Amino acid sequence: MVYYFSSECEQFLIYMGKDQFENEELIKYGLPEDVWFHVDDLSSAHVYLRMKPGMSMDDISEDLLLQCASLVKANSIAGCKTSGMVEGQVGYHRPENVRRMKVEKNAPIVKRLERTRKEVHPNLALEQEKRNQQIQREKKKEFKRLAKEKQQEKLQQQREKELRSYDRLYDEAYMTSVSDQHGTADATAAEEYEDDFF
Repeated sequence: MVYYFSSECEQFLIYMGKDQFENEELIKYGLPEDVWFHVDDLSSAHVYLRMKPGMSMDDISEDLLLQCASLVKANSIAGCKTSGMVEGQVGYHRPENVRRMKVEKNAPIVKRLERTRKEVHPNLALEQEKRNQQIQREKKKEFKRLAKEKQQEKLQQQREKELRSYDRLYDEAYMTSVSDQHGTADATAAEEYEDDFF
């Protein structure tokens, strides 16, 4: 079972596993857009924020970060109730990024989020498979777009090269050579040639 929450600030999906077994499933079947929140160096709940495609972690608002961090702190026995813990130390993790923030216990935010909680039994593997297929389709579409753009650029370069080339100006049918000129003793042949030229 997975608990889903509705964010107050924007339409983002926040979710959390019920226990450690579901946390393992959530990690295994996570999507590239998922950001994982966890109390630093202690056993705690796993809270996930699903970013919108194309977003980076820098695009996450401070309010949204605070909501996720408050939720993970409130659902961590060690993070919420142990007095020896550095106050509100929460980390969130992606393989290529680790960032830390300190959060105080924030009951009003947690209560608002808890009111939106829904228990769902999703097929996480199927969701991941569908998202991966969608990502593949988007990559193929982008690859085709770039290939078409490159082909059009190549054709444009060929057209510009042809316009700058003198090859199209020379046509054998309109050319005459000196050997084709029939000379005469006087200048009449040259005058006839000049008349034809103009």
